[in-house]
This record gives sequence, structure tokens and C-alpha cells, in this order.
Amino acid sequence: MLKSLALVILFLSATLSHGANAQPKAVWYRYYDSKGVANISTSVTPAHIRYGYEALDRNMQVIKRNQSYNAEQDQRQSSNRAAQAKKQDNDLRLKRAYGNSKVATLKRDEQLKNIQKQISLQQQQLRQLQTDRIAYKRQETEYYRKGKPVPAVLNDRLNYNEQNINTTKKSIESLQTTYRNTQTNYEDIINRLRAME
Repeated sequence: MLKSLALVILFLSATLSHGANAQPKAVWYRYYDSKGVANISTSVTPAHIRYGYEALDRNMQVIKRNQSYNAEQDQRQSSNRAAQAKKQDNDLRLKRAYGNSKVATLKRDEQLKNIQKQISLQQQQLRQLQTDRIAYKRQETEYYRKGKPVPAVLNDRLNYNEQNINTTKKSIESLQTTYRNTQTNYEDIINRLRAME
């Protein structure tokens, strides 16, 4: 019996303290029109929004003031809001894709390592092509020294070799650009993820 009475008293005191801390509920809404005349209603109308209004409690005491709606200001801010929304959407996508900056750093390092391997292979191939070119040029020089015509097969090899050298150089340049772009993109991603952590 004594326990149940204590529980009832505890419940009542919690309810009373909650009621004392609760924000009073708005009952009336008042705005002043262009002539300064007060207009009161039980709901918010477009005129309330246009002029700005006050939320009032039962005792007509101001609970909250709301500024008037300014269409021009809203128009100016709409592009900022759109950019902000787009940034937040992109940040959420990054968060879903990577989780955190450590994962993004690992993925960056893995991708850069793979690109560097491709660059190394292309450079190795370029060195081999250049070595072959030296050998072909020696053969060509030997034919010139002996006063003999250079065989068509050797000319074809030299042309094909030159094309391969140019293609490989372009491939290396492209891979180096990809490396730099990947590095820059991941730096941006990592910094944005760090800002969210």
C-alpha cells in the first residue's frame, strides 16, 4: 500500500513538473497590417505571413514572433539553398560510399598503386621499344654503310616501332594525368569526409 502511494506521488510530481516546463501553446495569431491595425485570428493566414505575425497564448502574451515573408530575399537565398542541398546530397553519397576518411584513404592508396603499376609497365615497354629502335637503326646504318638498299621489312619495323613509341608515350602521359586527377579527387573526398566526422 505504501509503495503504491509512493508511486502515485512520484507520478503526480513528474506530471506537474513536466507541465510547468512545457512551452505554452499558441491560441491566437496577431499581425499588424500596413495601416498598423492589429488583426487576430485562431489560424495563420497568408496575410499573417505577408506582414509577419506573433503567436499568442490564452492570456494574449507573445510566445513567438515570426518575421514577414520577403519574396525578393527568398529568391536570392533560393540559389544558396539549392547549392547547399546539392552539397549535402553529395556529402551523404560520399558517406554511403566510403563510410569515413580512413576507408577513402585506403581506396585512394590502392588506386594510386594500381595506376603507378600501369605507369611502370608502360615505361618498361617504352625502354624495350627504344632498345629495339637502337638495334633497328644500327641495322639501317649498316645497310647505308655498305651502300645497299634498306629492306622493306626493316623500314616497316622502324615505322611500326616509332608508332609504338609514340603511343606508349601518350599512354604514360595519360596515366600520369589520371594519377594526378585521382590524387586531387581523393584529397577533396577525404577532406569532406573528415569535416563530417
